[in-house]
Amino acid sequence: MSYQTLSYEVENNIALVGFGKNENKSMTTLTRAALEEFKLIVEEIKKGQKSKEIKALLFFSHKPGVFLAGVDVSLISSLKTELEASNGAEEGQKLYNEIEDLKIPTAALVDGVCLGGGLELALSCDRIYISDNPKTALGLPEVMLGVLPGFGGTYRLPRKIGLPMALDHILTGKQARGKKALKLGLADGIFPKERMLELAKEKILKPLPKQKQSFEKTFQKVATDNFFTRKIIFQKARESVLKQTKGFYPAPLKILEVMESGAGKKRDSYLSLEAQAFGVLAQTVQSKNLQHIFFLTDNSKKLDNKETIKTIERSAVLGAGVMGGGIAWLMANNNQSPIMKDIGLEGLELGLKQAADNFKKALKRKRLSADDYQRKMRSITATMDYTGFKNVDLVVEAVVENMDVKKKVFAELEGHVKEDCLITSNTSSLSITEMSSALKNPRRFAGLHFFNPVHKMPLVEIVTHKDADPQKISQLYKWVLDAKKTPVVVKDGPGFLVNRILAPYLNEAGYLIEEGVSIDDIDQAALNFGMPMGPCRLMDEVGLDVCEKVGKIMEAGLGARAKACALSKKVQDSGALGKKNKKGFYIYDEAGKQTGKNEDVIKLFPQEKKKYDEVTLQMRLFLPMINEAAFCLTDGIVDGPETVDIGMIYGIGFPPFRGGLLRYADKEGLARLAEAIKRFASEVDEDRYRLAPLIEEYILAGRGFYAK
Repeated sequence: MSYQTLSYEVENNIALVGFGKNENKSMTTLTRAALEEFKLIVEEIKKGQKSKEIKALLFFSHKPGVFLAGVDVSLISSLKTELEASNGAEEGQKLYNEIEDLKIPTAALVDGVCLGGGLELALSCDRIYISDNPKTALGLPEVMLGVLPGFGGTYRLPRKIGLPMALDHILTGKQARGKKALKLGLADGIFPKERMLELAKEKILKPLPKQKQSFEKTFQKVATDNFFTRKIIFQKARESVLKQTKGFYPAPLKILEVMESGAGKKRDSYLSLEAQAFGVLAQTVQSKNLQHIFFLTDNSKKLDNKETIKTIERSAVLGAGVMGGGIAWLMANNNQSPIMKDIGLEGLELGLKQAADNFKKALKRKRLSADDYQRKMRSITATMDYTGFKNVDLVVEAVVENMDVKKKVFAELEGHVKEDCLITSNTSSLSITEMSSALKNPRRFAGLHFFNPVHKMPLVEIVTHKDADPQKISQLYKWVLDAKKTPVVVKDGPGFLVNRILAPYLNEAGYLIEEGVSIDDIDQAALNFGMPMGPCRLMDEVGLDVCEKVGKIMEAGLGARAKACALSKKVQDSGALGKKNKKGFYIYDEAGKQTGKNEDVIKLFPQEKKKYDEVTLQMRLFLPMINEAAFCLTDGIVDGPETVDIGMIYGIGFPPFRGGLLRYADKEGLARLAEAIKRFASEVDEDRYRLAPLIEEYILAGRGFYAK
């Protein structure tokens, strides 16, 4: 029988099932069609086992670097009720149980990505062989979609690697790579990727050699089997989950509930609990929002005619220091042999230190070998002149945030690079259009705004202007994707996208302080909404001098609704710049850890304190962001609400469980939010809370930001 999405053949009594046949997507997944074919193939294997025609079974992938990335998320999102979702999980469990119950040796040959339902399939086999491909990674990331592994993963992984390690991976979505998977006992052997199938055919009919149990594995088994030890493990895991998630995400707690209540139960009884829990979680608001973010992110990685777009082979950064060093690290990490230029040795030394620190972190986590660390660091050329710039395809400027200085640098640079070299600025707020006027060929110029720290922040804003060449923008988009960052294309304007929407959030926090609200109340309200840190803490991170400068730029560009609060200037004048000089709203130790409030700054604020309820504080902080996002859409800064939400989630950490700023606004109801904005306009400030006409337009049309 011929299959469309899977391959199946029997060779020398060994059944070979291949995924990714005729696959044109970057990741091979289990679609509905693939699952239907899979069921038919398993029936054929069962018949072949019975007739003795089949004596072993191997699963492999036709796509190099991807074994199986799990169940297609669109299949999960299509499940409309708890019953439908739990029934879907039960179907997958039944299929994997049939594989587990085969009386012949079975193995999954994992080359590359093996996630979710892919790993659950591998766990249902007798053994898992992995390739030496550095892309090989095994994990159960379902928690990141607000669900749990529903095809038996919570049942089988603890039996493979022990309860403590299984919890660590299932609750976080952590992936085990190469030798780590072997050390954990998750993999039973490692082969060269080029000969994996050939060697597996030789090994599969031979029994697995008995391995001596290490102390760690013995401990894992004892911990899994002992009731009292198990109870302590679950208690500690629950405490850790609540500390990390603050209770905003139900999936980790449900996972713990299933795994604890199911401990010791027989397979079918346990899997029934897992399927029911999957059904419940798949229909939660949090899961639907996380699925929404998945699709937004996935779409952002698509680029038409990507194969025909010229690849940027070598790059350079102008201006070293912390930011320049971070950008040089990114370039070196992507094998682009970057040049890092600065006007002084001090800046170059700081830039090289930043790049080295980033690589050392990867080395410590064993994501990088010592040889690769040395090779990548040696690939960075530090210089104080333009030697080698004629050979680069991309230059990123990261000098001081001064328009005159930048324009002078660009005018000088242009004579040292080839005609088709892309020239970009890492500015966070200065006009890209004005900068482009310094160039003879502005068509090859754009903004390329990285967020600090570069090695942690996933977002990059690509800022266009009226003269920018669309092909050059596509080339930059491809480069950002190749660098494993998330790109958003935005039009030039004050603050671009992220800082333009972030500014009213920080500005309003300043106004609240001036009214007498404590920084504790303000920051706690933001934390309880789900933000990673409060606005006062964030201003310390950004730098109070930077906040003041950006505030002035926003007011000059947007007018009265962006009138800058004088607070940053007042605090800055007291000598507090934020984390950079260890004192801002808070005090920081040598390691950068917050140790308490800065009482010298607190004295500058009104001593007569004002109390607002938490919901009011949250509305004061987040309504201006939603309102400004509507102005961004009206001004054409971005092409739709999807870009806004990607920018807010990956740029400032807007809580993912809320689905993004504008999806959150839709869920809350624009009419209700508009009434609150109008109320604050009359009670607080008419200019700052001037309702965006687009919101009124949408309310009249009976739609939201995402409505068609």
